[in-house]
Formats: sequence, structure tokens, C-alpha cells
Amino acid sequence: MDAVVLEVYGLARDQGWLADRALERVLRRERRLWAAERRAAAESVYGLVRWQGQLLFLLGGNPDLATLYAAFLARHGGLSAAEAARRLGVRPQALAGLEGGDARIGGLSDPALRLAAEQSLPRWIAERFLAEHGPSEAAALARALNERAPLTIRANLVRTTREGLQAALAEEGVPSQPTRFSPWGLVLDGRANAFSFSAFKRGLFEIQDEGSQLIALAVGARPGEKVVDACAGAGGKSLALAMEMHNKGSLFALDADADRLEEARRRARRDGVHNLRTRAIAAGPEAEEQLADLAGQADRVLVDAPCSGLGALRRRPDTRWRLQPGEPERFAATQRALLARFARLLRSGGRLVYATCAIGRTENEEVADSAAGEVPGLAPLPIAAALGEELARDLGAEGNRLTLLPHRHGTDGFFVAAFRREG
Repeated sequence: MDAVVLEVYGLARDQGWLADRALERVLRRERRLWAAERRAAAESVYGLVRWQGQLLFLLGGNPDLATLYAAFLARHGGLSAAEAARRLGVRPQALAGLEGGDARIGGLSDPALRLAAEQSLPRWIAERFLAEHGPSEAAALARALNERAPLTIRANLVRTTREGLQAALAEEGVPSQPTRFSPWGLVLDGRANAFSFSAFKRGLFEIQDEGSQLIALAVGARPGEKVVDACAGAGGKSLALAMEMHNKGSLFALDADADRLEEARRRARRDGVHNLRTRAIAAGPEAEEQLADLAGQADRVLVDAPCSGLGALRRRPDTRWRLQPGEPERFAATQRALLARFARLLRSGGRLVYATCAIGRTENEEVADSAAGEVPGLAPLPIAAALGEELARDLGAEGNRLTLLPHRHGTDGFFVAAFRREG
């Protein structure tokens, strides 16, 4: 198993592979591994990617892959330094930097450097967290982003109810608990292979973070409406919208990636969704002509915009090492353009929901501010009108905006802003 971890991590660190893609490729070849060994390999890969910044700080220099993996096992994998060195065949002296590591990190006088070392973040991300949240909140946020994400599923109300899904899972010996906020969700054991469940194969549920479910809930799609999911990807939120529409009306799933839309169609067939219409569109201004027939027609528009993905570090820990300091600003420019483009699809009185899985004002509040001020006819709509007063209050929504954070809500990090088309 250790050879698998080293190969996957090497592909990610030295050849630029996404960690999940590299893991999928190597495990597909290693058919001899048991399911428990595959899970352990995946956990080690993601753990090593997650904590590499801290480990490099403690070890210093440029350690080889085996030394870095041994350091991970010693600091975060439950082994002693001697055991880890022996298991990976490295010199025990190579791990000497781990001794007194917590004291060395705690003694750093620079708050950003200390947070970066404590929680294994690039310094520029630590600086942003500190600037926007303050020391204690930034530390809590960073810790939560390094924890294992829960396995959350959404009941497919086209085929069942949440209670019916819970009963079906119980028959398979799978315990579950209702989600805290979403009326559709259940939380499972994070080590379960949900794709193998009979309930999944029968289309009774989709794997979807609770925060993502709340975004779909905020759209408020209803039967008979014309709804647009403007950046649909593989269709996770599209399927939730279709479920809310009870297969009645027209749901347009748009994206520049035709392959991801094909995945959305495949998932829709399994889920019994019949009102999904996919359309591949250009990523740039050429899309305007492709959308002409929808202009002023949509009752609801969801713009789940491309973003930095900082809110999803629990699930994609390598994102932190791939992002560059100026990328939130670059994404924000794209987000503003997408909001202006897709707002034109709304009818008078229609609702637009802007969402990201980013953390930070640049891609969230600042983009929402610009939309309210620069997009003709677009006016803020209180989140409570979308989610209901009680849920909006429980989530801490303010005005037309909602920020979801893992250390507060247990979800991935999301931002949601609601608008209404006037005139």
C-alpha cells in the first residue's frame, strides 16, 4: 500500500496530476488491494497532500517522497518517528525536525506564518483568512478545512422521501442521521462506499454536500417553471432543482463542458428525471447568441460560478497548493461577467441565485455588490424569502446573503446571494 501512496503523491506533486485523478488511475491498476487497503491508501494520499506544507516547514530543505511520507505517518498517522522511518526505509535522523514541532510553530511571531504552519496553508491564504476573520475565527476555519468531510447524501424526492430513503438504507445495514439544515439530506459513515448501495443504484439518492443542497433550496424552483442552471457541470444541483420541480416544467442545464453535461444526463436517467435539457455553450461572449431564445424567459436562474474552491478544501486538499495569490481576483472578473450574462435570461419578477464554493470577500460579497449596482434591473432579494424566516435565521443569513462555513455549519464553505429581476 505504501508504494501506491508514494506513486500517487509523486504524480500529484511532481507531475501536476489532480490527487483524485492520480489515485483513481493507480487504484484501477492495483486490483489486488482489498477495499480497506484502498480506503487507507486514499486517506494517506489526501492526508499527505493536506499536511505537506506543515511537514516541509518542520523538516526543512527538500525531503524526498519517502521521508515526507514517513513524517506524515509520524505526525498525523499514529506511528512513532522510529516506526515510520523503519516502515519507509529512511534514516531516523531525517525526521529529527519533527521533534518539538508544536513548540516551534507556536513560537513563531508572525501570525500569518504561524497559521500557515499550524494548518498547512500557503501564507497568502493564511493572510486572507486572518484579514477577513480575525485570529481565532481564522484558526477555527482553517482547522475545520483540514478535517474529514462528512458523507452527505440528498434523498431523491422523485423516487422516495427522506424517511423512505433512511428506511431503505437501514435495510442494507447502513445507519444514517438527518442533516441539521437541509430538509432533504442524510449523513452517513464517511468510510462507506455509497456508490455500492442498492439504494444508490435505484436512484434513491445523490451524494451532495448539505451546503450544496441549501443552494438548490434557495433557488426555490417550482413545478411548471422555466429554470436555468447556468454553470451546471455534472448536474448535482440541476438534479436537486428537477426534484423540486417534480419533473414538471423545463430545466436547462448549461455548461461549456459537454462531457460533464453527458454525466448529468446519465445521472438524470438513474434518478428518473425527465425535464432536464442540457445545452453546451461557449465559455466566452459567443454564448450570448446561443442563449438568445432564453432571454427574458426564465423564472429562476442559478449561477453557481467557477471559483477558487477554497470552501471545498476538506474534499480537495490539493487546491490550496494549486491556487496562486491573484486567482481570486481573476475568478471574480469571470463571475461578474457570468452574472451579467445570465441575468438577461430572467423574466420580470424572476429570481437569480449567485453561489460559489469560495471563501473570501473578493469572489463573494464584492461580486454580489457589483451585481446589485451594475446589472440593470437586478435587485437584492432577502434570503429569507427563499429559505424561509426560521431556516435563514438559524443559518445566520443577513439580507440577501448567506455564508456557510465548515466550523459554523458543518458544510463545505459556500456563499449565496439572491436577487430579483425588476422591470
